[in-house]
Amino acid sequence: MPEALESSSDERNLEESNNRILQFIEDVTTNAGQVQERVLDAILSRNAGVEYLLRHGLNGRTDGETFKKLIPVVTYEDVKPDIDRVANGEPSSIICSQPISEFLTSSGTSRGERKLMPTIEEELERKTLLYSLLMPVMNQFVPDLHKGKAMYFLFVKEEARTPGGLLARPVLTSYHKSSYFKERPYDPYTDYTSPNETILCTDSFQSMYSQMLCGLWYGDQVLCVGAIFASAFIRAIHFLEKHWRLLCHDIRTGTLNPRITDPSVREAVARIVKPNPELAEFIEKECGKKSWKGIIPRIWRNTKYIEVIVTGAMSQYIPTLNYFGNDLPLVCTMYASSECYFAVNLNPLSKPSEVAYTIIPTMAYFEFLPVSRELGVPESNPVELVDLVDVKLGQEYELVVTTYAGLYRYRVGDILRVAGFKNNAPQFNFVCRKNVALSIDSDKTDEVELHNAVKNASNILLPFDASLIEYTSHANTSTIPGNYVLYWEITQSSENPIPPYIFEDCCLAVEESLNSVYRQCRVSDKSIGPLEIRIVESGTFDKMMDYAIANGGSSINQYKAPRCVTHAPIVELLDSRVMSNYFSPKPPKWAPGHKHWNTINVVTYHGC
Repeated sequence: MPEALESSSDERNLEESNNRILQFIEDVTTNAGQVQERVLDAILSRNAGVEYLLRHGLNGRTDGETFKKLIPVVTYEDVKPDIDRVANGEPSSIICSQPISEFLTSSGTSRGERKLMPTIEEELERKTLLYSLLMPVMNQFVPDLHKGKAMYFLFVKEEARTPGGLLARPVLTSYHKSSYFKERPYDPYTDYTSPNETILCTDSFQSMYSQMLCGLWYGDQVLCVGAIFASAFIRAIHFLEKHWRLLCHDIRTGTLNPRITDPSVREAVARIVKPNPELAEFIEKECGKKSWKGIIPRIWRNTKYIEVIVTGAMSQYIPTLNYFGNDLPLVCTMYASSECYFAVNLNPLSKPSEVAYTIIPTMAYFEFLPVSRELGVPESNPVELVDLVDVKLGQEYELVVTTYAGLYRYRVGDILRVAGFKNNAPQFNFVCRKNVALSIDSDKTDEVELHNAVKNASNILLPFDASLIEYTSHANTSTIPGNYVLYWEITQSSENPIPPYIFEDCCLAVEESLNSVYRQCRVSDKSIGPLEIRIVESGTFDKMMDYAIANGGSSINQYKAPRCVTHAPIVELLDSRVMSNYFSPKPPKWAPGHKHWNTINVVTYHGC
């Protein structure tokens, strides 16, 4: 077949495939209510005999009315005993009729333990389906993306096994190590610059170096760039800042740095990277300039957008991305988590502050808890949840899911606001992760955990007749990597100065008290920098209260010092009154996942 005719045929096939996918979205959103009824019936029919449902009296009934009457709305702490039983080797039929294939690690509990989310083999099909929706949608806004490559920095994390022998690992590690990813058919929309071997390498330096090298070598073929989290993509650019000379040497000579020792990675990169002195010179010229503003479109000159999570806690990285990207569009394509994949963004070029995700009703059974309702309602007056098609425009809800894999009326912890509708399916803005005070990367630290950590650390001051009067915190992303900053106002009855190492010990004590997700980010991933304590002048928190009352309309009686601050004028006020600052002198302790199955890293898509 002549090349022109073959190309024309490929174009038609691609267009037909896109149209089928877009029609699928049209159909399931138009019939969202009926689709949800079928999903719930399918989940309850197949799981009718599981212990959990029988215990609550469902006894094989599959109608939605009985389900909502008998099955409670639960948190992780409620279902943890059953999940632990399966993790420890008891039958999957405690919660699911199909075998639990593995557990996906999600954000930590208040005790800092990993949440283990059950999953079954067929969930990989649903995830693959949702991924298949993304580029046909994107193609409507940015055409011809099939004519180049995507430079996405994708990584896997350490795995572990539960006492019962099941794998426990982050959701993206699970997907990238599956046959659905490794043996995926060729897709011109997802022609990555990174070979699978570089993505699947568990050594973070070797993986990042080899992926960056291949991304640079493909240069002008790259049409879009990104990573899962904004923080990860910024780390990739920072990595380029530190290592561009070594990378250019490899491009000039067609070799690979000896620090890359993984044989499969070396072999995969050798198939791609050949000597290219002209390209090396071009990259050296751009990277050697004083300013790195716009470095992304300067090096990858045909890049049309940056695809990263920039909603929720990741919004703090938008200014940095705009600086490096010279205001290239920031695209969020999907919303998912370890519990379930949820939604796609049908308007991917919308501003980050306006991103709205359309729930795909085939993924799970969705209900919504109005956030204004009291959460501790007695059983005699159960909380009334709202079905997918009955949510109200502008109302905020907590997402509740029932999955094929054994979660029933499970509160995910994400707060969403109804922004509109695609046919009969609602579109949501991601508002926040419930109770999260601090987040730099995949870590999530809530106020309770932070308070307990600060309390533990402040006890170190007692031998010096000093005590902590008040404190707040800030997720500092002005450095790479970012770090937690604590502002402490202390009082001391003794005149003896407190040695600097005592405050450094306080920093370390806080870190040692935080959950293992934070500690792995610090120790293994190095995606969070050392925690910092800034000692502020006496009266600083009174000044902060004065500002809040003058500008926020609250009264003295109503005011409560926030445990985390993000408002720029408040941060500036605090920084203007810093007398001294201290950093954690060493990384906290962290046990790798292969030794302790409940200390693995978390990767979630909350917010995008």
